[in-house]
Amino acid sequence: MPDSFFILSKENLELAKDEVIAIARSYDRFTKVQSFSNVVIIQSKTPWEKIARRATFVKIAGQVLKKLSNLFLDEESFSLLQNSQSFSCKVINLTSERSDVTELESVMGNMISKFSKAVVDLKNPEIIVYLIFTESFGFFGYSKKYSKTERPKKVSKHPHELDWKLCRAMINLAGLKEGDTVCDPFCGTGTTLLEAESMGIHSIGIDFDKNMLKISEENLDANGFDSKVINADFEHLMKIQDKYDGLVTDLPYGRASKTSEKPE
Repeated sequence: MPDSFFILSKENLELAKDEVIAIARSYDRFTKVQSFSNVVIIQSKTPWEKIARRATFVKIAGQVLKKLSNLFLDEESFSLLQNSQSFSCKVINLTSERSDVTELESVMGNMISKFSKAVVDLKNPEIIVYLIFTESFGFFGYSKKYSKTERPKKVSKHPHELDWKLCRAMINLAGLKEGDTVCDPFCGTGTTLLEAESMGIHSIGIDFDKNMLKISEENLDANGFDSKVINADFEHLMKIQDKYDGLVTDLPYGRASKTSEKPE
């Protein structure tokens, strides 16, 4: 199985690592993981694009070609470039040591040009070849274009609604896959429902506040999502427990909550 690499944002780094691992293992429970600084290496049957498309905090992702050795890159490593028209090279130094990144990228580009028919294109390359250094080791990798999940629109918001990044990570940490159903028993403005539906996960929202539920419906309609929303309290969960595969929610704050109805 090929290794995939994921360079993560250092914003909420531990959460970012857990999220990527959870996504990979939701598709392949035998996934193996290595982690160095803000880099996660995953050995899994799951394609790297599938993981990166869902992950919230991934900055760069791709497939590992090989660990650094006496060879720069061998002929086998260039096979991916045989059917490519263009490429670019990028060096990422995650160590405390300084390096001449521009020079390294130039050397890589010249060498790859000798082994393939692809031409250097810095603006819109078909493939990006990476040379990545961590404190533990270095490796080559490559990445092709992939589309991130399109952000759902929110036509109505609330100052205390759940942050979409945290919400998305929570859905991924729950191990939910496309076709599964998530339930948010305190759905509010529908953040959980929107993020789930944007990833191909069905959703059910429950809220006792009719005004908040109306906002959820407006946001869902604006994106063409048909999530089911129910005006009830959280105990309604027990009546529909066979309808969902996981729960993701932001718990209300009791009497400190500002709602259109009394918390009782």
